[in-house]
Amino acid sequence: MAPSDAASDQFAVLPIRMPPVPSFPHSAVHEVRVRRNAPKIPTANDSRSLFLKNIPADSTEPHFRAVFTNLVGAGRFETILFDDEPTTALPVDPAQATKMQGFARKRKMTDVEAEERNREEQAAQLPQIWTRKLHRSSGTAVVLLADEKSLHLVLRAIAKVQKSKKYPVWGENLADKVPELGSSWVLRHLQLSRVDKSATQAAVHAFFHAYNRKEKEAIELAKRLRNEPDEDGFVTVTRGGRAAPASRSEAEEAKQRMADKAAKKKSDLKNFYRFQLREERKKEQAALLRRFEEDRRKVDAMREKRGKFKPET
Repeated sequence: MAPSDAASDQFAVLPIRMPPVPSFPHSAVHEVRVRRNAPKIPTANDSRSLFLKNIPADSTEPHFRAVFTNLVGAGRFETILFDDEPTTALPVDPAQATKMQGFARKRKMTDVEAEERNREEQAAQLPQIWTRKLHRSSGTAVVLLADEKSLHLVLRAIAKVQKSKKYPVWGENLADKVPELGSSWVLRHLQLSRVDKSATQAAVHAFFHAYNRKEKEAIELAKRLRNEPDEDGFVTVTRGGRAAPASRSEAEEAKQRMADKAAKKKSDLKNFYRFQLREERKKEQAALLRRFEEDRRKVDAMREKRGKFKPET
C-alpha cells in the first residue's frame, strides 16, 4: 500500500508473528489493520496518529513500542491509547452537569487548582486488582507518533514487510518488563482482590466528594446563565418562571420563534395594499419584456451567423 493511499479509508495490513505458547504450541500470524486516524471530531494530533483495528487481546504499550521500533527504529513511537482504557476516575458526570456542559465558559485554572484536581481524581480510583489487563477481541487503538514524517515511514515499512515476509515477532525485544499471563497472573489477581477496607472506603469517599463538587458547580453555573442576557439584551423566562434556570438553548429557541413570527408578519403585509399589487404587476411585465428582447437578439444573432456559413468543397 502506497503512502498516498493512507489518506483514504483503506486499511494497510500489518502482519505480526505470534510465538507459540503452552496453550497453543504453534506459531501463527496475526493481522492488524492500520490507517491514518480520522476521527469525527478532528484533533491537533491527527496528522501524526494511526488508527489500529484488530489488535491482539494481550496488547500493551511495550509490545507495540517494540513492533514500531522493529519497523522504523527507536524514537518514532510516542504512546498508544486503547479504546477500552478509562480516561478519568469520573467517567460520567451528574445529569445536571452534563446538561450544562455545553454552556460552560472555559477558564484557565491555576497550577494549584490543576494539581488539586489531579490528586482528587487519583484518590477516587479504586485499587487495581489486575497486574495486566486483557482487551476485548478485535479491539481498536490509536498510536501517537513523533511527527507526520514518522507516520509516512511506518506506512512504507508496513508495505515492505508484506513483500519481504519478515514479520515482527510479538513480545520480542521488549524494553519494559511486562507481567506474564497464565497461572501466576491469576494467582496475583486473587491476592490483590483482598483489598484493604480503609483504602477502598477512602477511594469511595473521594469519588463522591468529586461528584458532589461537580454537581454544585453545575447548579451555580445554571443560576448564572439564568440571569445572563442574550445578544439583544433580553433575558428569557422559561418554564417555572424565574425559579427555573433558562438555558442558552431555550433562549435561542425563543429568539428564533420571534424572528420567524416577524418574518411571517412582514410577508403577510407585502401585498396588502392595492398600489403594492399594481407595482408588483408592473415589475413582472417589465421583466417579461426584458427577457423577450434578450431572446429576440439571440435569435437574430443565430440567423445572421447561419447565413454567413459556407461549407467547404
